[in-house]
Amino acid sequence: MPRLRLLVIATSIAMAACSHSSNQANPSTPAPAASTPAAGASTAEANTANPFFAVSTLPFQAPPFDKIKEGDYQPAIEEGMRQHLAEIEKIADNPEAPTFENTFVAMEKAGALLKRAMLAFDAVTGANTSDALQKVQEEEAPKLAAHQDAIYLNPKLFQRIQAIYDQRDKLGLDAESLRLVEVTYKDFVHNGAKLSDADKAKLKDLNKEESTLSTQFTNKLLAATKNGALVVDDKAKLAGLSDGALAAAAKDAQGRHLDGKWLVPLQNTTQQPALQDLSDRGTREALFKASWDRAEKGDANDTRATIERLAQIRATQAKLLGYPTYAAWKLEDQMAKTPDTAISFMQDLVPAATGRAQREAKDIQDVIDAQHGGFKLAAWDWQHYAEQVRKAKYDLDENQIKPYFELDNVLQNGVFYAANRLYGLTFKERHDIPVYQPDVRVFEVFDKDGTSMALFYCDYFKRDNKNGGAWMSNLVEQSTLLGTKPVVYNVANFTKPAPGQPALLSFDDVTTMFHEFGHALHGMFADTKYPSLSGANTARDFVEFPSQFNEHWATDPKVFAHYAINYKTHEPMPQALVDKIKQARNFNKGYDMTELVAAALLDMGWHTLPADAPKQDADQFEKDTLTRDKINLPYVPPRYRSSYFQHIWGNGYAAGYYAYLWTQMLADDGFEWFKEHGGLTRANGDRFRQMVLSRGNTEDLARMYKDWRGKDPSVEPMLIDRGLKEAPKGNEK
Repeated sequence: MPRLRLLVIATSIAMAACSHSSNQANPSTPAPAASTPAAGASTAEANTANPFFAVSTLPFQAPPFDKIKEGDYQPAIEEGMRQHLAEIEKIADNPEAPTFENTFVAMEKAGALLKRAMLAFDAVTGANTSDALQKVQEEEAPKLAAHQDAIYLNPKLFQRIQAIYDQRDKLGLDAESLRLVEVTYKDFVHNGAKLSDADKAKLKDLNKEESTLSTQFTNKLLAATKNGALVVDDKAKLAGLSDGALAAAAKDAQGRHLDGKWLVPLQNTTQQPALQDLSDRGTREALFKASWDRAEKGDANDTRATIERLAQIRATQAKLLGYPTYAAWKLEDQMAKTPDTAISFMQDLVPAATGRAQREAKDIQDVIDAQHGGFKLAAWDWQHYAEQVRKAKYDLDENQIKPYFELDNVLQNGVFYAANRLYGLTFKERHDIPVYQPDVRVFEVFDKDGTSMALFYCDYFKRDNKNGGAWMSNLVEQSTLLGTKPVVYNVANFTKPAPGQPALLSFDDVTTMFHEFGHALHGMFADTKYPSLSGANTARDFVEFPSQFNEHWATDPKVFAHYAINYKTHEPMPQALVDKIKQARNFNKGYDMTELVAAALLDMGWHTLPADAPKQDADQFEKDTLTRDKINLPYVPPRYRSSYFQHIWGNGYAAGYYAYLWTQMLADDGFEWFKEHGGLTRANGDRFRQMVLSRGNTEDLARMYKDWRGKDPSVEPMLIDRGLKEAPKGNEK
């Protein structure tokens, strides 16, 4: 996913990976003061010493992480806000008549220091945070919210925007400039620019509180996930784990001074990878419950009160802005347009998804009964016995597969290889670019003509101070107006092997690498003038399209054969094993789709609450919502529970998690075009790059898709690809 930043740069909330947010203060509120310099140091001296106060001299203006100290972020952010607001006020107070250049272009150029600081700050607080940085986050969140509000709710600024918007068709603007005017105007209206002064003041307070609570949720969840790791003191209870996994668990325990024990850390989702291999049912149950209850222990990291209040605030924000629900507000500028459209789309998937999941559950129960297990299938049993069903049905063992998916080989000979075949890209690792953590790698990206076009950072291994999940963002955004080229990064949470051991991936991990690199391509291929329209700065229910589309290349025969190489023997995967993987491609798809739809409907349930609804009890609300939507299978829990649903409470996918399903439709339908036109070819890749990946948000996204695809998207390929409908005879993938 791409993560969205809580920050107004230029005219819109810039996107970093997956969230939108808005906030605004009374225009008369003074800008936050810069942090006081150290005793005896002048402000000028302090600014000179702070790496953010000058444009980086590194290639592509990459952040100088070797010079940046934790204490540099807060002064740079606060001075950045002061400078940015001064620039905005100068635009608003300009005595000259408003023009596109002196208003919109000037806004696009404003906020350089704030952007530099926030892009780097977002990267380190997401992937390599500390107590000190979390404190800065919590202190700055309400100030950043007020800063956004001071821009969105500035009446003089909006008057200029409105004046240009009203005469936009008479100004002779090029298509991208016209799009900037329309998107900016709608952003301002959407975020309260037309409210009365009294309602603006109310919105300001709500936005500050929401921002504060959202940041607190993220920090609580990070601590809860770390503390929720399962500690085991009897090696026998970990029977089934590989030697490598046991070594990693012992190393993780030693890292927490738990000598002689084993530690199984939690990933962000409900289900945990180790559940597949653990043969001790008691250990499986303990690990599942550690995941399920991680943020519901009644301690300082319990998130339930936080999300209950966040839901109230968001409903009240929406009502103030004239919308019946928060979802109605947030979906207005999305492809789906309305909550009813998104909900109907998901509910239409429920019968097929749950029906398939129930058939899968019967197969699993049959295995349990045949083994005289004496118990009914529970959520913590699914992964373990599903793997046995897969072995029985397809003679396919996950442990047979992993030796063929060594991380660096997948990256170089899979992810990069596909990008070379499709787009002509080549990659060269750089060891002279400073990084924020030693595991991070940096590659320079060269275009098909050999031109250096981007930097790509990858940070793949799990750490206790890293947020869960996987995401993409920018350290520098592309803009021909600003003369900047993209610096893009991918983050994941793969298990780091013990020293001397290879990093072997599951096929799900492989798919994640291709997915996040699809986002990276969206950022690297950006070729737009204005930064706020560049790259992944699109609607949530479009932004996952390039990433989910890129997943398809993981299974393309040419690509797969190029990277599925045994790390020991250097032999390609035997064709018999490849065939088994193909035959099993729709295995467990009922479970996968059900857990995803359940989470998306849960998100929509929280965000279709009206403002007059009472504060909800998080646990009861979750149960009631899943029951109402007929997706409450006890052995298929939602992919994310409310209390650890980072996407919607911390990353800006509130009322937007459905986007993963919506863009599955776009991605699967779009891949049909490639299949119809010869698949993995440079011509096809260049056309997709030119018409979609390079265009950012410079045109209407539905029209962009249709112009490229030749028609509106169909849900049929998605139903077939996700195992919910049989492919027509002769049309199997």
